[in-house]
Amino acid sequence: MKTMTLFMVLALSSPLAYAKFDHKEAITGPFTQGSDVTSQCIECHEDHAKEFMKSSHWTWELKQELPGRTVMRGKKNSINNFCVSISGNEPRCTSCHAGYGWKDNSFDFSDMTKVDCLVCHDTTGTYVKEPAGAGEPMAKVDLTRVAQNVGQPVRDNCGTCHFYGGGGDAVKHGDLDSSMSYPDKATDVHMDTDGNDFQCQTCHTTESHQITGNAMGVSPGGETPIGCENCHDSAPHQNKKLNTHTAAVACQTCHIPFFAKNEPTKMRWDWSTAGDKLPETKDEYGKSTFMNKKGTFVWQKNVPPQYAWFNGNADAYMAGDKIDPKGVVKLTYPLGNIGDAKAKIYPFKVHTGKQIYDTKHNIIITPKTYGEGGYWDKYDWDLAADLGMKANATMIEKGLSYSGQHDFVETEMWWRINHMVSPKDQALQCSDCHNKGQRLDWKALGYDGDPMKNKQGKRHTVK
Repeated sequence: MKTMTLFMVLALSSPLAYAKFDHKEAITGPFTQGSDVTSQCIECHEDHAKEFMKSSHWTWELKQELPGRTVMRGKKNSINNFCVSISGNEPRCTSCHAGYGWKDNSFDFSDMTKVDCLVCHDTTGTYVKEPAGAGEPMAKVDLTRVAQNVGQPVRDNCGTCHFYGGGGDAVKHGDLDSSMSYPDKATDVHMDTDGNDFQCQTCHTTESHQITGNAMGVSPGGETPIGCENCHDSAPHQNKKLNTHTAAVACQTCHIPFFAKNEPTKMRWDWSTAGDKLPETKDEYGKSTFMNKKGTFVWQKNVPPQYAWFNGNADAYMAGDKIDPKGVVKLTYPLGNIGDAKAKIYPFKVHTGKQIYDTKHNIIITPKTYGEGGYWDKYDWDLAADLGMKANATMIEKGLSYSGQHDFVETEMWWRINHMVSPKDQALQCSDCHNKGQRLDWKALGYDGDPMKNKQGKRHTVK
């Protein structure tokens, strides 16, 4: 390892210096693997690596409060209705981990050399991870060049994982996809490259590598929220009647009338049809609507959100929770109602699915889909279920194993919509919701009807 000079250490002593310091003077190569780069990074940045190792981007879990219980939850152990779970599928799923070598439950989260500094700090645009390499970079990546040209993160660094979560562009969130790398004003007024040109950390302010904001899908009880009020006051409109809405209606509800503006997003994944010997099909967008190994999909573009009361808290299904297979299993969902003083009407993407569950234990199964013995290898649900449950640390801890009996159950996940803010002249108008407007389902929200016409005397009646 190259010994750092006193000048270099002093040059790196202030945060402003990190982006400006010429790392060509400090970083030598060649490197054969990512952890070799990290070993040189931590000669100067050991404290920063320690900070990062306390973040949920590293641990993939966060202590949080759900109704009636305190849980450790994150990507590490949450269950979704996309690829279901990382258990047994780590080399594929952990290609988005900001680390190297998470292949199974034996991964050492205390090993500082396994931190991936480059995925967030690459400025060359050439750093790419192996799709199923447990976080390791592709062999073609010039690690020396990337390491010598590190800098502050930009949208593409964050988007490497967040735009492509769930296995492809625009799959999960609906309001985060490749079009957000260099969006125009119509796509997002905040990130418009010819306008405000916000980077992700403009809103997701970061201190000591702790990034504010939590995705409801993995952190429904996360306590580092961000909001429009960080920059805008509670009465931002010149029209006083519009300002009265802010007590009951989130800014996003009116100002994000559609998501998936440029790229279609996945709205449904039905695993029960996987294995059917049918021709694979695609839709008008060129997206697969049936794949033999994955089942049936529905994609949509320019999607109007669904709306619900949200008080800042949510609940979620945890591995091992009992389900009622006769109904729809809510894997994550917002909390709040019309009588909740803290709740506002928020926009959501609601992703529906049909996934495997254990009919004897009445729990959601976490199948092994990728790799040897996985469903995509043998097309055997019993084997995939058995291997996946045996690889799931939570299931092992709870003494839950696959009973040998399975079926498929309807599920849904609620994802908050916060990005793709439209220009103000494209925001929802009064008539979109009131009079004959169809945007809001008033009765589903707890009203007798349009509150502009039906004065109910409740807290959220629009006056």
